[in-house]
Amino acid sequence: MSNESGGSPSAASWSREMSPRGEFARQNSAFRDRVTADGSSGFPAEAGRYHLYASLACPWASRAVLYRRLKGLEDVIGLTIVDPYRDDDGWAFRAGESQPPGEADPLHGWSFLSEAYRATDPEFDGRVTVPVLWDTKTGRIVNNESSEVIRMLNTEFDALAKHPELDFYPADLRDQIDALNDRIYPAINNGVYRSGFATSQEAYDEAVTDLFAALDELDERLSSRRYLTGDRITEADWRLLMTLVRFDPVYVGHFKCNLRRIADYEHLWPYTRDLYQQPGVAETVSFDHIKRHYYTTHPGINPTRIIPQGPIIDWDEPHGRG
Repeated sequence: MSNESGGSPSAASWSREMSPRGEFARQNSAFRDRVTADGSSGFPAEAGRYHLYASLACPWASRAVLYRRLKGLEDVIGLTIVDPYRDDDGWAFRAGESQPPGEADPLHGWSFLSEAYRATDPEFDGRVTVPVLWDTKTGRIVNNESSEVIRMLNTEFDALAKHPELDFYPADLRDQIDALNDRIYPAINNGVYRSGFATSQEAYDEAVTDLFAALDELDERLSSRRYLTGDRITEADWRLLMTLVRFDPVYVGHFKCNLRRIADYEHLWPYTRDLYQQPGVAETVSFDHIKRHYYTTHPGINPTRIIPQGPIIDWDEPHGRG
């Protein structure tokens, strides 16, 4: 079962997602219903019916925010951004000092996203994660699994989207995309968390070794093609980008993923800038949210909660991969 929502455990839930070997074992997503274009799932695609709760700090949730923007669904699906700081009470709706600031919940006046989980399942006892796709008609969470949410946004709302012609999971590339996801998710997307949350040297060493072996493979792959599957941007690229943009600002230092920076890679670094500079992408990225969340939310890793000023990165530097 996929479990690509999050991001990371709070101090209170830490032990529930750690193995006896000191390995981080992410919990499974709890709500797995689907919106369909024809309504056969019981959740038909309708304008104004669904609302996305997300964090600009979390790479999983940022996938959904990005897809909403790229597909042109801003007038179809509502969006509320939670505050980047998350304590043991979980993701919160509050006006803070972040840029852009966190937002109040416009639908129910909730203080915490956990209220959406309890409204859906009063017995829910797991970690509250983002993104959440909420159904205003039935008053419940449809789905909190990011890999499934972006597939829905990719195709099921095409009749309502401004850019239905964009398909990031085309039929002729699905086998390649699935194979790439199967390699990238455990080693890279989740690999940075496996490295950062490891509580034993053995678990950390294994995770970091896997992480950089995979990054090295992708750098070599990108030496002969512009994007992961060739000349088209696909789901595999967008899923990878959400980790790459956080890598040098956060994962290198905070998660001890410091064998190399993405900026040190001959092909991965221009590729990352290429994706970041695509129309609409930068608008969905907040480095302020990213740094505030990671450096203030994990007291076991950064007990002082000091947020570093750097690194200085020129995201607008020409990528040269045209």
